[in-house]
Amino acid sequence: MQEEKGTISIHTENIFPVIKKFLYSDNEIFLRELVSNAVDASQKIKRLSALGQYNGQVGDLTVDVKLDETAKTITISDNGIGMTAEEIKKYINQIAFSGATEFMEKFKEANDANEIIGRFGLGFYSAFMVADRVEIDSLSYQEGAEPAHWTCDGSTSYEISTGTRSTRGTDVILHINEESQEFLNKQRLQQILDKYCKFLPVPIRFGTKSKTEEDGQDADGKPHYKKVEVDNIINNTQPAWTKSPADLTDQDYLEFYHELYPHSMDEPLFWIHLNVDYPFNLTGILYFPKIKNEMEIQRNKIQLYSRQVFITDEVKDIVPEFLMLLQGVIDSPDIPLNVSRSFLQADSNVKKINNYITKKVADKLNEIFKSDRKGFEEKWKDINLFIKYGMLSDEKFAEKANDFCLLQNVDNAYFTFKEYYEKVKDIQVDKDGNIIYLYTQDKAQQDSFIAAAKAKGYDVLDFEGPLDTHFAGYVEQKGGEKIQMKRVDSDVIDKLIAKDEQIELALSEEETKKATDIFEKAISRADMKVEVDALPENDLPVSITMDEFMRRMKDMAKTGGGMGFYGTLPDNYKVTVNGNHPLVKRILTSDEAEASQLAKQAFDLALLSRGLLTGPELTAFVKRSVELI
Repeated sequence: MQEEKGTISIHTENIFPVIKKFLYSDNEIFLRELVSNAVDASQKIKRLSALGQYNGQVGDLTVDVKLDETAKTITISDNGIGMTAEEIKKYINQIAFSGATEFMEKFKEANDANEIIGRFGLGFYSAFMVADRVEIDSLSYQEGAEPAHWTCDGSTSYEISTGTRSTRGTDVILHINEESQEFLNKQRLQQILDKYCKFLPVPIRFGTKSKTEEDGQDADGKPHYKKVEVDNIINNTQPAWTKSPADLTDQDYLEFYHELYPHSMDEPLFWIHLNVDYPFNLTGILYFPKIKNEMEIQRNKIQLYSRQVFITDEVKDIVPEFLMLLQGVIDSPDIPLNVSRSFLQADSNVKKINNYITKKVADKLNEIFKSDRKGFEEKWKDINLFIKYGMLSDEKFAEKANDFCLLQNVDNAYFTFKEYYEKVKDIQVDKDGNIIYLYTQDKAQQDSFIAAAKAKGYDVLDFEGPLDTHFAGYVEQKGGEKIQMKRVDSDVIDKLIAKDEQIELALSEEETKKATDIFEKAISRADMKVEVDALPENDLPVSITMDEFMRRMKDMAKTGGGMGFYGTLPDNYKVTVNGNHPLVKRILTSDEAEASQLAKQAFDLALLSRGLLTGPELTAFVKRSVELI
């Protein structure tokens, strides 16, 4: 072949500075791009052979990544389809986009390397992010083809001549520039290959690694081991998501989970195998992990692949937001390898994928609920966060989840929305016909209020989860007709579920005013409003409550529920004095000092039952209690 020199057809000499400048922050993707190209070339020769268009031996298609620290080169070699000199000129020398000026203008402020590469077909040229010279040595599969050698120093000039490759395939040799010496490090390259190429469909070899294997027995009959060097194959070419669910056991799914998340100590609760080919192509496996606390929610993310090439673990626009709590893999060839955020937001297939995943998850949860209610209840502690988040944020998911979402009471019994409505609708109904759902957000701190409710024959729901303040509002709207959610400590129980029967106050108007004055002076706190009320005499002498509406708004403000104004308001409580309690009658007949001390003691007992008595106040309360003995 006669040596030839020429100019790359890009209509500007500024393209390489643009690539280096705008893609530099994502420069590690050069290896993903070049290895993916090598895999594509390998799969093409396999396909041509299957179609009868190539009659030679396909042979070993392993792709090699080689590092030469001395020569400062990285070489990606494949035994794929190869290229002729003419094909190199066609596919390498002509960058496929129109108007380099438009390119320069559009992306002068760009920082999304994937968008630039994907839109303008610059995958191969990502090599120039890290190399100041790139060579291609290639031999086409075509009978009688001559090997071709191409080289370019990062300018628009190239040279092409006869190559030295004697077997079918392509070598891409990168001469790493001074700014990118970090890539002349074996551990760094291994890290990139593990990240992007872990599940590519063709074996990827990166040198060798040491392996310990048994080598007979010693004189005592004990096994003897030796270290041997073996090929360092970095990828699993047939990950679980590429197989049919019928060919996989539960153990296969669990082993793949730990392959994805090798540092996870827990087993997933269950999983969903995605497999659809119309109206889009999508495969994958989503796992429901155990979440021990809120800090772990984003620990492990869903990984997005395109034809087994890792793209990103930022899948916000593909997976519904509430399912970002899941783990696993999604693979879709309909999502390009060089995907950009703007593409995801605009692409119609992405929206369809989003809806499909939502439906699959809802169907799977419903299936588990119907086939194994007991097992579903046992998992509720771990999965209720997913479900409640989904119901609050996704209307279509909520429609399906209403059938399997559970309400748990303080006695650890579980009910569907319909079941719970039937349980309490005839008992927990107030004089206006409202069905009152009582709930607690802290069983230990609100125990006295729970006990008071149970003494009336009422049921109390356990709403201690991080989303339950918001979820209370959802239950009011969707749980049944005329439902009102009230936290069990938001008023005395007879006010929470007010009945027609009236309890008479044993105090006169004058005694009521006197009792109010005594307690206001003894308490002396601006955030506590005293109110004497007619309650059963065996109820507590003093109760401290916070209005349900105000308390719920403040709780929502704390969890980012858009109620910021309420979050700035101080806490205000109602102190309900039981005018029918014997202690109140005793206070009214005591001298001023004793009355004040008894009132203060009763108030502090109420504070203590709410967990509001701490520090010096608690110490003083204990001291007074000892003195009263």
